[in-house]
Amino acid sequence: MALSACGLTGPARRAYRWLHDTQRPDGSWPRTIGGPGTGHPDEVADQAAESHHAAYVAVGVWHEFLVTADRGFAASMWPVVRRATDWVLGLQTPRGEIAWERDAAGRPGEFALLSGCSSILQGLRCAIALAELADEPQPDWELATVQLGHVLACHPEAFEEKNRFAMDWYYPVLAGALRGPAAELRINGGWEAFVVPGLGSRCVTDEPWVTVAETCELALALDACGRVAEARKLYDGVQPQRHDDGSYWTGWQYKNQEHFPDERSSWTSASVILAADALTGFSGGAAIFRDAPAPRLSGADPRLGGWSAPDPYPPADPQACGCAPVRV
Repeated sequence: MALSACGLTGPARRAYRWLHDTQRPDGSWPRTIGGPGTGHPDEVADQAAESHHAAYVAVGVWHEFLVTADRGFAASMWPVVRRATDWVLGLQTPRGEIAWERDAAGRPGEFALLSGCSSILQGLRCAIALAELADEPQPDWELATVQLGHVLACHPEAFEEKNRFAMDWYYPVLAGALRGPAAELRINGGWEAFVVPGLGSRCVTDEPWVTVAETCELALALDACGRVAEARKLYDGVQPQRHDDGSYWTGWQYKNQEHFPDERSSWTSASVILAADALTGFSGGAAIFRDAPAPRLSGADPRLGGWSAPDPYPPADPQACGCAPVRV
């Protein structure tokens, strides 16, 4: 996505071709391909698959379409998106959350992750948009997306407790599960715990460590709910972490005043690019986090995530929506 935002269409398309060619028949990808202990960069190191990995291909393909308006590319990747989305929804529970993995033996994970399911929500919304582009509507996907959005907004008990991680704080806003007053409450509630003035966002609450990727994702979440000035301030705060070659350090341990970990990761630099795009609008995909496509279920009850309603975001209190907290 970052390559595409920068106009590097050729390298971006090679990445999508790799996803096309390595997708398994069931619609998933192995958790790890290549890396230490493997003899070849294409050798599978871990056969398990994660649901948010598979769902995110739809975000990438929709983003590529927004940037390039290339319907031929979207059509070529539509079967990949369709298989991936069906695989992901095979892990959805009756309540609506989606298990985080299917292990190497094919068993579904025992719990769902708030950040992962938030990411999946955006993936499903982009998959629905691609289905419409392909003239193959998927009403079951729309219902599943509404159900997942409702659980994300109303039922924190559905997810494994990971409150120390910044991603669990801002991802429901970044991915569009929360907007309006609910997003304000979410962001304000975690601000003091995670944000270090002048430096950025901690990765976890219990370590003196700010990370560039989390800070830029938080900036994207702020931009998505209209807090643009704060987003720009966060973005400016990570610029001292830029290396002379243009890359960015993954993190800064501000107590010891040293880079930690001692690496400059590709995903970190990619997050900087996507935040810059959102804040400046230099590509056609700049608003993908701000204006994610929504299911168009007519007459949907706002309490069930019917995003077409004027104030569609339900309260965070499960009792307020009339649902009893349930463990599935």
